[in-house]
Amino acid sequence: MTGETVATVHWRALDREGEDKCRLARVGEGWMLVGHARFRDDAGFAALDYVVRMGKDWLTRSADISGTYGDATVGWRIVNEGGWFLNDAPQPQVEGAEDVDLSFTPATNLMPLRRLPEVGRLEVRAAWFRLPGGVPEPLDQAYRRERGGLVHYTASSGFETQLVVGPDGFVETYPGLWDVTDG
Repeated sequence: MTGETVATVHWRALDREGEDKCRLARVGEGWMLVGHARFRDDAGFAALDYVVRMGKDWLTRSADISGTYGDATVGWRIVNEGGWFLNDAPQPQVEGAEDVDLSFTPATNLMPLRRLPEVGRLEVRAAWFRLPGGVPEPLDQAYRRERGGLVHYTASSGFETQLVVGPDGFVETYPGLWDVTDG
């Protein structure tokens, strides 16, 4: 089921050659992100398609990533169902995570941004899926809403930045990494 599209976004990478196109769809009582990331990194060219499913509470239920990365055909299924699983293997290291964070796209910041109160702060743990490697790791994140569509973001990895967030909840500017494009 593809659902009813409620928003679309197209980003260009600022730190490398690449782009990402994503749409947000309402599916039944939940939500779904469907995206296509294309980029070049140290492993070579990547063409990754992803689908992330969330409940009506904006918490991640599952994510599927498939395509090519470097010279390899890849496929991962991440499920949050009474614990986290990667291709059916338990992932106890990310126990307690609420969301998946796919490192190759800004799309997965949408879930905590949608849960972020109008005034205040949100602290979450994400199952951080990075390439190369493809094994989720815990990543503690904090989002604090500021004026003018700005959100202060910090992560336990030591990363900190000021995100520009659009009315649909998608990141529009991720300084040094991603920017929304019209193309």
